[in-house]
Amino acid sequence: MNTLDLFALLPLIILTTSIILVMLVIAFARNLALTCLLCCIGLASTLLSIAWVGSSADSGYVTPLILVDAYSTLFSGLIVAAGIFISLISYSYLKHRGENQDEFILLLMLSTLGAVTLAHSAHFVSFILGLELVGVSLYAMISYPSKGLFGLEAALKYLILSGVSSAFILFGAALMFAVLGTLSFSEMASSAQAQSTIEQWFILIGTTMVLAGIGFKLSLVPFHMWTPDVYEGAPAPATALLATISKGGIFAALLRFFLSFDGYQYNLITESLFWIAILSIVIGNVLALMQTKIKRVLAYSSIAHLGYLMVAFVSASILSGKQLAIEASLFFLFAYFITTIGAFGVVAIMSCESQGSDKDEISHYQGLFWRRPLLAAFFSAMLLSLAGIPLTLGFVGKFYIVAAGVESELWALLVAVVIGSGIGLFYYLRIIFSMTTHTGSDEPIAIPATGGWALGTLAFLLVYLGVYPTLVVDWVSSVAKSMI
Repeated sequence: MNTLDLFALLPLIILTTSIILVMLVIAFARNLALTCLLCCIGLASTLLSIAWVGSSADSGYVTPLILVDAYSTLFSGLIVAAGIFISLISYSYLKHRGENQDEFILLLMLSTLGAVTLAHSAHFVSFILGLELVGVSLYAMISYPSKGLFGLEAALKYLILSGVSSAFILFGAALMFAVLGTLSFSEMASSAQAQSTIEQWFILIGTTMVLAGIGFKLSLVPFHMWTPDVYEGAPAPATALLATISKGGIFAALLRFFLSFDGYQYNLITESLFWIAILSIVIGNVLALMQTKIKRVLAYSSIAHLGYLMVAFVSASILSGKQLAIEASLFFLFAYFITTIGAFGVVAIMSCESQGSDKDEISHYQGLFWRRPLLAAFFSAMLLSLAGIPLTLGFVGKFYIVAAGVESELWALLVAVVIGSGIGLFYYLRIIFSMTTHTGSDEPIAIPATGGWALGTLAFLLVYLGVYPTLVVDWVSSVAKSMI
């Protein structure tokens, strides 16, 4: 390994060093403010190094496990930026939450490191290492705080089911390795062409098992059963991380695997993903209608949104150039990150002074426009973006998805997107209507400075980039071109 390779690995080195530093500070002096400050400085330094490496370094393999290119740079930057916002929201949330808050911040940084590793992954070894680093961190984050059994129950469900899904991925990768003799995504593609019919069936079975495990991680139907319970039981910052950083890193690795390995050549897999996308959109939106808790609404909403994302993923199997499908996936994820972190950020701020479970009943938000109009406006903007209302970033993201579906002529998926968006608008508006209902309550709601500024920044990006999306469009377009 030479100096150029070390330069390409600079973001991972800085992030790992920051984690070690935070760990040492926690060991010698427990101070939540200091821990969060060091976390934000470390993540901000990592983000700057990502921009520097992305503009200066040549694309290519640093090691057989790690690939540095425009694609990994985009996802890494998005993940680290999300980590900064979640850490700011976490500080506001943790201040009134008893002991051992510092470890939560450390686990947040570890999960961010795992997701960045997934974004750079070009090999099943680095893929599984990143996946487990995210998973192990989330087990502990979901169970925090351990007052009561609900958080522990959610963590136990995630632990067991995530372990099963990881076993599927490992067994599938092992089966593919037994046939192909390699775990590198690109080398697997070239080796697969020379295999016999029987060996092709083994490759297909291995790929299916890997996709089944990833389907659990992404909360796709029919692997979604854990999602609402875990989202409800976990603290709001942990849920925000689970819904964004975890899923973003896994999807980055999945898309690279499919593009490198050419998983679209198997019609059985493509058809299965087609129906998974439809079921995720329909079931996610329909079940969200029946919920009375905001975190469960957002859980089913995330299932539906991953279904929207799979529309672009499936369209890549039909589009010859695949550029539009990749652009749609990247832009939609960008919009999804901002809106989801913002929505869970509002739940976290509402629950700051709550010593028990989070305030996620829709009834808790009645009259919020009269008590905290700015907070209600932020929340409304996030919900309307999730619904895909014009002048928000979510609208541009859904427009991209529809464009990819039209270009690939996936009419059944487009019908599901339209119907699902209509249903989604209804339950999002139900929450907004509840916030406008005057209850006569003057109960004060404190908005911490760090959480307030984080939400304000997210709301500004949501509207500004929704009106002027050119910057993000150009960015994802250049990355998509580099992938084909």
